[in-house]
Amino acid sequence: MPEFIRDASAALDERLLEFSQERLVGDLKKVKHMSEKRDFHMTPDEFRRYGRAVVDWIADYYARIESFSVLSQVKPGQVRESLPGSAPTKGEPFEAILKDVEKLILPGVTHWQSPNFFAYFPSNTSFPSILGELLSAGLGVQGMLWATSPACTELETHMLDWLVEILGLPGKFLSSGAGGGVIQDTASSSSLCALLAGRERATSYASNDRGCDGRLVTYTSSQAHSSIEKAVKIAGLGRQNLRLIEVDERFAMRPDALAAQLRQDRDAGRIPCFVCATVGTTSSNAIDPVREIGRICREHGVWLHVDAAMSGVAALCPEFRHIHDGVEFADSYCFNPHKWMFTNFDCDCFYVTDRKALIETLSVLPEYLRNKATESGSVIDYRDWHIPLGRRFRSLKLWFVIRHYGVEGLRHHVRRHVELAQQFASWVRDDDQFELAAPAPLNLICFRHRGGDAVNQALLDRLNQSGDLYLTHTRLDNRFTLRLSVGQTNTELPHVERAWNRIREEAVVALARSRAQSARGVDTV
Repeated sequence: MPEFIRDASAALDERLLEFSQERLVGDLKKVKHMSEKRDFHMTPDEFRRYGRAVVDWIADYYARIESFSVLSQVKPGQVRESLPGSAPTKGEPFEAILKDVEKLILPGVTHWQSPNFFAYFPSNTSFPSILGELLSAGLGVQGMLWATSPACTELETHMLDWLVEILGLPGKFLSSGAGGGVIQDTASSSSLCALLAGRERATSYASNDRGCDGRLVTYTSSQAHSSIEKAVKIAGLGRQNLRLIEVDERFAMRPDALAAQLRQDRDAGRIPCFVCATVGTTSSNAIDPVREIGRICREHGVWLHVDAAMSGVAALCPEFRHIHDGVEFADSYCFNPHKWMFTNFDCDCFYVTDRKALIETLSVLPEYLRNKATESGSVIDYRDWHIPLGRRFRSLKLWFVIRHYGVEGLRHHVRRHVELAQQFASWVRDDDQFELAAPAPLNLICFRHRGGDAVNQALLDRLNQSGDLYLTHTRLDNRFTLRLSVGQTNTELPHVERAWNRIREEAVVALARSRAQSARGVDTV
């Protein structure tokens, strides 16, 4: 090949290489530009704009909340049928998403924050709590260790100590001593952790290594929350080793029956390890005699847990602190700010008098969690205080609520709710068509129509189907009983008055239909 041709060929190759590199750089710039332009994330400016839209939507929701049926009236499967069968391939405008919240989601919501919600128990929130939750979500903290966010741990410890003082709880629950508190998700988790700690203390921590041998026994009243039975199953003790202790005429645990059962089990070679006393049962708000139960537990060396899930909040007010009589005997205690303290779900405060017993029960320390702060022994790692490893920054919303309302504001609303409930109870007493089914010490009223179970069932159904209010029921003395729980953040006297009027109106219809069915020989039970 002639030399000039080789030189031309080499020059062409060099130019083609340069051109190829230029195109490659250009393409990379285009790709980079496109990725910067379309990285699929919401920008800070968009977040600011849409965040305002969501806050506005929430504020508007509360302004119109009484226009909705309190109990959702959708049929099973209706919400799901309204949703697309497959996920979208391309992202959709935020405006469309928020529009579908209104169109598709809202009809399937039961409005727990309606002031006409009187069912179950309150599960409250408030604007300060919502803002605290928003900030927690924005920070995105995973506070499993002190080192993974010191503020998450230390604010929580401080808030739990504040609440010991605010509720007048025994000083042995303070973190400055051998005890301390932690925020769990629910009282169910607290009961499980307490049971596990009681199990390990009774076996000198052997059951964690070898498992249970079938001899461990637990105790609670026949009116206690179902979470105790679930905890017994999860902890491996078995349902047959849960003793449901008889209750008295006020539906509170009988200490004499507890003592007799403990002696019987010990004589049979069993090992009592855990007793749960309840301050405010779900069915009737019964308050177990904690002092007498505590003395029996101390005599037998059994772990005593006090579940004050809803009613413990009442102790914000000094005049209601009698409900905690004897709590100084408890090894653990819990109550739920997310029920009656205007803090959104989930937020349960769990205390122990001996944190070492709890930590030794639950702690597992793999190499990847080791760090200098933990090894120093000078910090709290809350991962050792509950079942999950990970944990959210829940104490922020509690901090916001306490600081916004102050103790004075919190007490005001608790007192007002108790006052409203007692007003409702007086109306029931004065009406010869109705009767109280249990004592009403605080904010839960259990009542029934004198027409019998069928009338009360029909009454409940008619009220809930109307959407005007929402009630739930229980069975006391094996009779169908209606429950009216006053505790929703914004419930006031007009809401309770309207509920009573609607109850009486629907009772007339329910009774008339029951009598007509009976006259036709139709079984109404």
